[in-house]
Amino acid sequence: MSDALASARELLATDGWALLLALWPMVALCTAGHALLSKRDARAAWGWIAVCWLFPFAGPALYLVFGINRLRTRAQRFAIDRSGHRIGAAHAADIRNTPPLHPPLPGWLDEVARTADVLTHRPLLGGNAIVPLHNGEQAYPRMLAAIAAARDSVWLATYIFDNDAVGRRFVDALADAKARGVQVKVLIDDTGERYSWPRIGRRLNAAGIRYARFNPLRLWPPALHLNLRNHRKLLIVDGDIGFTGGMNIGARHLADDPHNRRPTIDLHFELRGAIVRQMAEVFTEDWAFATREKLTAGEPRTAAAGNAICRTITDGPNEDFEQLNFVLQAAIAAARHEILIMTPYFLPSAELIAALQGAALRGVRTVVLLPKRNNLPYVGWAAQHQLALLMERGVRVRFQPGAFCHSKLFVVDGAYALIGSANWDPRSLLLNFELDVEIYDRDTAQTLAAHFAAAWQNAEELLLRDAQHLPFPRRLRNALFWLFSPYL
Repeated sequence: MSDALASARELLATDGWALLLALWPMVALCTAGHALLSKRDARAAWGWIAVCWLFPFAGPALYLVFGINRLRTRAQRFAIDRSGHRIGAAHAADIRNTPPLHPPLPGWLDEVARTADVLTHRPLLGGNAIVPLHNGEQAYPRMLAAIAAARDSVWLATYIFDNDAVGRRFVDALADAKARGVQVKVLIDDTGERYSWPRIGRRLNAAGIRYARFNPLRLWPPALHLNLRNHRKLLIVDGDIGFTGGMNIGARHLADDPHNRRPTIDLHFELRGAIVRQMAEVFTEDWAFATREKLTAGEPRTAAAGNAICRTITDGPNEDFEQLNFVLQAAIAAARHEILIMTPYFLPSAELIAALQGAALRGVRTVVLLPKRNNLPYVGWAAQHQLALLMERGVRVRFQPGAFCHSKLFVVDGAYALIGSANWDPRSLLLNFELDVEIYDRDTAQTLAAHFAAAWQNAEELLLRDAQHLPFPRRLRNALFWLFSPYL
């Protein structure tokens, strides 16, 4: 009997391996074919095809977890009509034929505005005020004060929510608001929440605060899209005041704290006016995707808070795919005098590289400001591989010394600016869910340009000869990491 069982087990093991070997080509063919048909970047397609074929079963499994990058967060395309209400996709084109709700824009700015009109189906809205906030020392007190003064609602979305002293202060403020009868909703990216342990969700649960994780990892029903992250940073209070920018919630952004071992410099922004309604609607869409619960964005109490004309630009691996990429290209193409770029991660697409080269060649001052020391060294190495290509056409590059700078700024001709969560890399422009706000306002743009100029003054210039003649080991390292840039 035992011999029969042993023989059966041996036969089963042999046949099992034979079955797996027979199935592997079919699995590899299907996953490689999906990569071939769905990837828009040739390097990404080739990379995934190679992985699927070279690593039996492990390769296709990796592709299923990291490679499929499209989600559908809305059942149909929505737009916003002149009064700020949602309308169906069939009527979205009508927006282009409605009178603008803002003063006439200069010719080149109108070109950028028309591009975003068609892409986003959101109108430009006037009467907004924008206040730049430097580091956690300025941003967190303003955010906490807004939560403390909330009367109706507090909606918070963030990528990283650290369980440290700063994170706990925010939890306490949210709990106090809830105790006053304020509606409190918190949305955290599932990957970003794992940056600290124990996760902040435990503390939110203990405080009775309603929170949700965006795209949580689970085996059933399958949700293994680890690359698809909600990178947006939003705080909406009473539908009247909004905060957005590049800053997460954590002590790392207290740049002046002498006890901070890894200080991070960053810019955040306080916004008031009609633009807050658009920001709130983005939160409601993300919340509905994560919870299936519908929220209603209220009208801002302050009809006109300032003179800035603004619009939200959403980007993500869904219906908003590559919206920000096209807006950036349009703004670069329209520039007449100056393009200022400040970003921590700089891996622009071939189209953006060509646009920047073209701007520099036609005499536009095109400058890029990067951190000297990156918190993700491999991203900095990959970025260095492309810098000489830009500098050969006249683009200037400098590196900021000191603490890691996580700020994101894009300013054109001292009249147009983009602020928000997006970086200049494939993760932001192709994989992450991002939110930026475009600003048509000379005063705000020149304030941001002055901030850029101060940082540029203290930065270290990268010379073309140095970029072209790096030691061979560094050039090889940079090129190897650049190969993986679509997924860094």
